[in-house]
Amino acid sequence: MKVLIYSLIIALSSSVFTFLLLTKYYLPPSKAATPPVRLVRQTAPPTVPAINTSPQQTANEVPDADFVSTSKIVTAAVVNINTLSASGYKVSSGSGVIISSDGYIITNHHVIEDGSTFEVTMYDRRKLEATLIGSDPSTDLALVKVNGRGLHTVSYGDSDQVDVGQWVLAVGNPFNLSSTVTAGIVSAKARNINILRGAYAIESFIQTDAVVNPGNSGGALVNEAGELIGINTAIISESGGYEGYSFAIPSNLVRKVVYDIREYGEVQRAILGVSIMEVTDESAARNALPSVSGVYITNVSRGSSAAEAGLKAGDIIISINNVKTNSVPELQEQIALYRPGERVSLEFFREGKKFRRDNVLLKSLQQSEGKGGR
Repeated sequence: MKVLIYSLIIALSSSVFTFLLLTKYYLPPSKAATPPVRLVRQTAPPTVPAINTSPQQTANEVPDADFVSTSKIVTAAVVNINTLSASGYKVSSGSGVIISSDGYIITNHHVIEDGSTFEVTMYDRRKLEATLIGSDPSTDLALVKVNGRGLHTVSYGDSDQVDVGQWVLAVGNPFNLSSTVTAGIVSAKARNINILRGAYAIESFIQTDAVVNPGNSGGALVNEAGELIGINTAIISESGGYEGYSFAIPSNLVRKVVYDIREYGEVQRAILGVSIMEVTDESAARNALPSVSGVYITNVSRGSSAAEAGLKAGDIIISINNVKTNSVPELQEQIALYRPGERVSLEFFREGKKFRRDNVLLKSLQQSEGKGGR
């Protein structure tokens, strides 16, 4: 009997001791200590910095962008374009932007270049046949027209006033998904990505991170106000799809090219008549430049506008009509805004001194004896 009682006491003591150990060291923490699960979602529209903010405005006081209203305005003026061969086979597709209520539509040259007929699908799903008015491979722009009245349009904005970091919307028809809107910011300006063919191709793209995919070509890049600041044209991608690098032709160049095609049937192209390259540390130091910027002249064509203005190899152009030309694409874009017979003012450095030439008469390629340069 004593043995039985002794065994029970030992068993009871072991049980109590085991319970105390479990309570102190092995029990899981209470549910109250577990953080609550939260859905990752955006509960308010994103805020967008104004292009010109006052000095008193802080980051927390930036006004909201009305992306909804902007999207409604722009999507009604962006169309889908199917390019067909003579046999009716679809060879390409892209987007277009209506710029006049009677049916003029901007798109890319590469969207329409291999086609015989062009089918335009409007925002309201109407299908219209378009006529090619003209195109310009050197800027990758084209103009087509449908018969229409009272069509929704997009107004031009000033691409020179676009700032890196400002919000933009890209509107187009990627993969034939109609009226697709994506948002991003301007990542850089005056980008040359060597995608256009020809010795006189103009590449001074606005780079954005708005999502652009095949089918977006020819679509609209707009600012917060819904103004056209670019025509979406290209992406850099190793996979063939969007990877964060999208490029648009600036609207000031678009406006000039479209006007020329409408008025003259072709682009009126002026050139300065120089061969150029980017400024290096060495050339900046030789000319006592305040920064490594500007465009270095390597050659001046005989009989060209630059030759008649007295420019020489070794000069560094820093502005055209008071617009800074910090890189080769910026100079190319500025000269491309003018026609033969128009005049510009140039600022340049030579041997450490700054010079200015006013009323420089621009010529066409055919008028420049050397037939070379920009």
